[in-house]
Amino acid sequence: MKSTATEIEDKVDKLLTCLDTDSQHIQESLSQLNKLRSYVIKRDDSGLSQLLKIIQAETSSHRNHESQRQTIRKELAKALGCNIEQVTLSALEVRLPKVKKDQIIKKKAKLMSLIKELKKEHLSTILLLSECARFNNLLLKSIFDLGRTGAVYYNSNGATKQQTDMAFVNLHV
Repeated sequence: MKSTATEIEDKVDKLLTCLDTDSQHIQESLSQLNKLRSYVIKRDDSGLSQLLKIIQAETSSHRNHESQRQTIRKELAKALGCNIEQVTLSALEVRLPKVKKDQIIKKKAKLMSLIKELKKEHLSTILLLSECARFNNLLLKSIFDLGRTGAVYYNSNGATKQQTDMAFVNLHV
């Protein structure tokens, strides 16, 4: 029984280390969202390209980390004698000694705080990008619909003429 408790605590330690990496990843994501908004506002294409390359390079390491976390959860589920779906931080809080329980509570609170901040920053980024798209659509529509206004123009003789072409500048005198 004692070896099982030690095995569980070792796996919980691995999980806590994994959660630290998750926290670091969320903080990096927050930083990347801030950079993204900054580059969009500044219209910095080279910065956006660099950011995209960084994100693409980190994708496989994040995927590997996710796989590692799932493996730790499976091992914990096996050691605890339950399903993997039942291995959550809240469930672990109940089953572990006070020292580990306190560590899990701290990690859980930190993750919840970071996730809340990430959701807020994600929404801010979505709003900025949708506003940029709306503005660009209005700008393009005003440029390309310039000749389609159906407005009446007067020439130098005072005769009326309806503009039907798509010229940006009317050179008729």
